[in-house]
Formats: sequence, structure tokens, C-alpha cells
Amino acid sequence: MTIYFNNGVYADKETMKVSIDDRGYYFGDGVYEVVKVYDGKLYTAQEHFTRFLQSARKIRLDLPYTIEEFTEIAKKLATDNGIVEGHVYIQATRGAAPRMHNFPGEDVEPMITAYAIQNPRPLSKMKEGVAVKTTDDIRWLRCDIKSLNLLGNVLAKQEAYESGCAEAVFVRDGIVTEGSSSNMFGVKDGILYTHPATNLILNGITRRVVLKLCAKHSIGVMEEPFTLEQFKEMDELFLTSTTSEITPIVSIDGNSVGDGAPGRVTERLQQVFEETIHELKMEIN
Repeated sequence: MTIYFNNGVYADKETMKVSIDDRGYYFGDGVYEVVKVYDGKLYTAQEHFTRFLQSARKIRLDLPYTIEEFTEIAKKLATDNGIVEGHVYIQATRGAAPRMHNFPGEDVEPMITAYAIQNPRPLSKMKEGVAVKTTDDIRWLRCDIKSLNLLGNVLAKQEAYESGCAEAVFVRDGIVTEGSSSNMFGVKDGILYTHPATNLILNGITRRVVLKLCAKHSIGVMEEPFTLEQFKEMDELFLTSTTSEITPIVSIDGNSVGDGAPGRVTERLQQVFEETIHELKMEIN
């Protein structure tokens, strides 16, 4: 039996109740996070829940738990559900109230739900690489908020899947921003390029880990906007996310990236990322 969390209560899915008047259902009025679990341990939980609270504050949603309390909720879900390799999903909405666009009164409490599931690492994709497809970035201008408003992302991902691709690459006014559920990186002459962490992208936790690894291992980084033409001329491309980790991109819009195989810098970053996972597994709870 899978154990879920719902506003302080741990129970099976069948007993979980969410109101038809929940603002997450009406408006997507909420935020969420996904935390990876390796060998039963949470990876970068503090970073994820720090961003969770930051996203909530940006939409003026006050949450009743601290980073440490959210971490304990996630740990309990992972442990009680026997998750060895997977992730914990958590979301918060503004709560249940009669449908109106403005915020409800102060007596309405946020609705916080969470669960943990097994989710094997995408090792074959990480080794062989994936194809991606570009699409116009038609989303709103606060992509830095990890909100429940994901319709633009969903439509882009579906467009990519229908073209036989694993991911959609957003392009806004000729500039590559990010993927529908990932951050984008390019490598040119040994230098790593990625869009800066502005309101136009979500500053991914794995993205941050990669940048720290680059600093530690003397890999040059340029955080600056680049055009689609520059993106397509990169020697290497890869995407990052909590569930995809570091995944090479070997084809874009039907054209091979470099020689059509994962690049040297990408593979090096995968190696040192793997070392951080090993270090986590060696930690004593």
C-alpha cells in the first residue's frame, strides 16, 4: 500500500480527499517540487525545499512548514514506501474556496499533498543520448516560479513526443531558454554555455549542481543568452533535471549534434555527478 501525505495526515491513496473547490484545480494556483531519492536517501533536499518556499513566497502563499519539516515529510514518505531509487513529489495550493480570481480570505488554509514512488534512473538515455525538438516559448514571464501552471510545457512536450523526441527546447525571440521539463546546456570549444537564471527559466537544482561541479573541476562556464543558431552549432548538448540527471542530446530537429554521440565534457560531468551520488550513498543517516 502506497502512503500519501495530505495536510499532516499519512494515509493510503483511497482515503485522500481534495475539494472540488481547490484553487489548484481551478487555477493551477500553487507550486510543487520533485526530490530525487538514491539508495533511500534524499538528494539535495535542502536546495529543493528552499526553492519550494521561494516559489510559494513569489505567489504570496504562506506555507506552514519549514525546510527541515518538509525534509522530514519527504524522508518519511520515502522510508514508509520503501523507496530505494525514485522520487518524492510535493505540491501546495492556496486551498479550497469558492471560485473567484482574487485570493480567498485568511481563513483558507493551503492544501499540501505529497507522495513517493519508485523511479529507475534513465541509464540507457544517459548513455546513448536523446533527440530534441525546438518550439516557440509561449509561456508566461515568470518561469522562475515552479508553479502548477504547466499547460505550455505539456503542449510542448507532447509536440516533441509526437515527433519522436524526448524533449522540447523552448525558443523565445530567437533565444534558447530551457526545455519543457529541463535545463539546456551547450559546449563549444570546451566551454559550457547555459541561459542565465532569470525569470525566463527555472533555475534547476541539477543545473546548480552542474555549475558547482564545473567550478570544482575547472570547466569554463558562460551563463549568457545564446541564439538557436548558436545552440545548433555547439560541439555538445545536454539537458539536466532531477529525474533525467545529465542526459546527452545527440539530435536536434532531426540533425545530429557533433558526431551524433555524447561528448567528452558531457561524459566527464556525468562521471563527477555520479561521484556525488556515491558520496550520498556513503552517508550515515
